Amino acid sequence: MSITVEAAAWAVCGIERHPMTMTDQADHADHADHRVERRLLTEAYERLRSAVDGLGEATLPRADRIEDALAALPRAGQADYLQPRGARAALEHIVDTVVPALNGQNRSGRYFGFVTGSTLPVAEAADNVVSALDQNVAVHLADETVATAVEDAALRMLLDVLELGPASEGESATSTTPWTGRTFTTGATASNVLALALGREAVVNARLKTPDSVATLGLLAACRKADLSDVRILTSMAHSSLYKAASIVGLGRAAVVDMPASAAEPWRLDVAAVERALVAARAAGDHVVHIIAVSAGEVNTGRFATAGKGDMQRLRMLVDTYGAWLHVDGAFGLFARALPHTDEFARLREHADGLELADSITADGHKVLNVPYDAGIFFSRHGSLQAEVFQNANAAYLTAAPAAPTSTAATAIASPLNMGIESSRRFRALPIYAVLLSEGRDGLAAMMVRMVRLARAIHRFLADSLVYECLPDHELAEERQTNTHIGVLFRAKDEAVNRDLAARINATRQMYVSPTSWQGRPACRVAVSSWRVDVDRDLAVAQEVLSRVVS
Repeated sequence: MSITVEAAAWAVCGIERHPMTMTDQADHADHADHRVERRLLTEAYERLRSAVDGLGEATLPRADRIEDALAALPRAGQADYLQPRGARAALEHIVDTVVPALNGQNRSGRYFGFVTGSTLPVAEAADNVVSALDQNVAVHLADETVATAVEDAALRMLLDVLELGPASEGESATSTTPWTGRTFTTGATASNVLALALGREAVVNARLKTPDSVATLGLLAACRKADLSDVRILTSMAHSSLYKAASIVGLGRAAVVDMPASAAEPWRLDVAAVERALVAARAAGDHVVHIIAVSAGEVNTGRFATAGKGDMQRLRMLVDTYGAWLHVDGAFGLFARALPHTDEFARLREHADGLELADSITADGHKVLNVPYDAGIFFSRHGSLQAEVFQNANAAYLTAAPAAPTSTAATAIASPLNMGIESSRRFRALPIYAVLLSEGRDGLAAMMVRMVRLARAIHRFLADSLVYECLPDHELAEERQTNTHIGVLFRAKDEAVNRDLAARINATRQMYVSPTSWQGRPACRVAVSSWRVDVDRDLAVAQEVLSRVVS
């Protein structure tokens, strides 16, 4: 137990103790009373939950709460700056001052900003276990901790929930899967970094005439040896994280080439234009290689870059013919594959069909899966390539023990530090594992059904309104309704109102929307992604707010 934690623990119990020195602590270590520590943590958490409950469902904090919190932040030059206050004072500061100044994304089903999920109670409980036991899930040590096996089980369960699992009917989550590269990341940005790093490796290595690789030589040297002048990323209305990832992996933001199908549907990928680019590159000497990035779905409209399996099959054929890489950024759209197989969701499932043909796929758990930040998901069909790119070489102490001759699936799991960016990894798989166990396939589907139904109900209200217009405006209302997943894009018809519409809505603190832009004009976006959604209750509040702010 640390000095400050123990001192605060005794204080919570009503016993005043002076802080121990480090020498005292060492002498006292064998006698530390873990019951005192437990009482501190239990009472602190109960107080936190009480404070959170007292804040209600407001989507934003009051302005004075933010002012108070900012004024209370420590500043260099203060007499007590970085002086020990003890755990009790620190916790009081956090609970009484910081907590009331935080937004309500986990308290309200009407925080519709940023495609931000709330946190299911079972996920919050599991996340407390993550902190309590503080595992570093980096090296697979099958005889020492079950953490990596739990992570692998969660990833396999997700493959089944998303219908990306084993190709043969009847195979279980423990069976062989084509997605041999799989890991949890910090989010879509990190997952897109993994995807572009693998895509870069695959397309450049395929042109090398030697056993060398980008991972060994570096991008510039490998491109010189392969006689390549460029690596281009062909996409349509990609998320900003793809541009960031392109910069990180050395391809550059300028490598991202936007290929929209039309001005009316800029999110749709022009598959014919992709084919022309691949054909032209080969005709010019094959000095340019390509990664194709499919958005599922676009961040403003939620629409998918492909119209279904036909588009994805055509892209897969082009990728195989011209030696490209096919990536799907499915941050939230991928979960449309978990919706029920009913007429109500047939259009969404149709758009998400075929995504399984990709070389790599990303998704976010902290969106519609409703687990705590940060929880990104990454799958690739090329596990050996992934290990080549991300191996943590030359560190014997980070090597997993050799598998026994009678090794099982649990002992054959790759060390996560060799499958992703981090060598220090929080046990972020555990909340996801808890949600999958708690909710199961049917529970997750029911949660996502509520999200879609509320989004569609809000869309219907806006479409019937005389003062709002839904976007994109080229679609018929019924078509837009069936295309609506969890996002609704809209604006006020009155330009003066529209300029500050998002601010008006958010100032009510009853619902929150993201301000955005569509075709050069301000717009608002609703993203329904919380497990707390109650369709009738939240629709009534949204209707009242949306009516009031334009009156």
